Amino acid sequence: MIRALRSLSIITARRTRSLWRRYGVFWLGAILVGLVAVYYARLIDWGFSLFSDARSAHPWLPLVVTPAATALCVFVTRRFFRGSEGSGIPQVIAVLDSPTSAAGGRLLTLRILVAKIAVSFVAILGGLTIGREGPTVQIGAALMFNMRRLYPRSNSLIERQLVLAGAAAGLSAAFNTPLAGIVFAIEELTRSFEVRTSGVLITGILIAGVVALGLNGNYTYFGTIQAGATFPKFFAVAVVVTGVVTGIGGGVFCWLLLNTSKWIPAPLRRLHASRPVAFAALCGFIIAGVGLLAGGTTFGSGYAEARGLLEGREHLSMFYPLLKMISMIGSYLPGIPGGIFAPSLSIGAGFGNVLHALFPHMSLAVLIALAMVGYLAAVTQSPITAFVIVMEMINGHALVISLMATALISSRASRFFAPPLYEALSERYMTPPAPPAPSPEVPDDDATKAGDEPAPQR
Repeated sequence: MIRALRSLSIITARRTRSLWRRYGVFWLGAILVGLVAVYYARLIDWGFSLFSDARSAHPWLPLVVTPAATALCVFVTRRFFRGSEGSGIPQVIAVLDSPTSAAGGRLLTLRILVAKIAVSFVAILGGLTIGREGPTVQIGAALMFNMRRLYPRSNSLIERQLVLAGAAAGLSAAFNTPLAGIVFAIEELTRSFEVRTSGVLITGILIAGVVALGLNGNYTYFGTIQAGATFPKFFAVAVVVTGVVTGIGGGVFCWLLLNTSKWIPAPLRRLHASRPVAFAALCGFIIAGVGLLAGGTTFGSGYAEARGLLEGREHLSMFYPLLKMISMIGSYLPGIPGGIFAPSLSIGAGFGNVLHALFPHMSLAVLIALAMVGYLAAVTQSPITAFVIVMEMINGHALVISLMATALISSRASRFFAPPLYEALSERYMTPPAPPAPSPEVPDDDATKAGDEPAPQR
């Protein structure tokens, strides 16, 4: 009897360890990702509210604060936290497309996780045009990747599953869009779906979403759009025009980010290469100037402006999409941590506002929703992810077909200008940075004393 109980306890312990390694680590990681995503979002919102309050009291303050914040972020990122710059999604793609252990050890460390949060907080304090959703993807991936230490014998397959689940859970928790997290993992991060990991991945995404839901309540990111049972006569035309316009706008944006040598003047390129902090301060000054010209609407992620347009309480200039795009490029070029999801949605909302002048009989909210999905699909060139994200964010199930059509058209139009942005940027992280060049050889004392010149370095 005692021997039987001992055998049963051993079997139970082994089974428990097996279940823990198979599911428990993923579930614990998903809970942590959900918690970090929620409190990171609150931190960013609080930081921007501080900037907005300061700007309201001192309208010219951004001319000082924004360049200083930009320069500080670039200095800290380049000096201490290489790999944390940008949205973070290219880094995750690079890890998934490379030997996971080596790439993750460079791009998904706890050091980079902390830097992503801290430096982007400083950036939003300065009013830069950045979003938090892309960084949350890298934060989630880094958090899960480091949980590989809980496995007695980790391997590349486990590490890959952890990175994929963490990134998708991060997006799910950031937008409160669990379905979009699943689609994002398939379409953007891996371009495939592994049956063996699908159940664990989906469960992790749902757990992160439940944690976010429990802390934030049941909400939609941009509220609810009442599309109605019928659509106007020229609705199909509006879908096509919106897809083409936002596709061109998003394609041009991608081209500008990927081909800086073709449009940035040579003196500025030299400044960027030799004095990146000074270049960052110049970008910050441009962002501040554009913000003052736009009445403050281009500062921050643009969430408030997009939601205000959808709810009919915000009136923006017809030049808002262009000004916001300039501010977004100025925020991204120096290489600070910050995402482009939320600013892209804001620019899309601005395009919808402009197109309402062409289709005045259509609902403004519906046009804005179409333009948001169109511009996001054009920038990411992931049309399914884009339309699912926007559909879940606005509870726009009545617009499913039109959102999907707009996303497909805009994504196709964008490809005439540039390849997929995240994939192109991820190539920069595929290999470690090159080591510094060796210092010149020092001649020996005898040669120096004899007056011989050292041989030139070839």
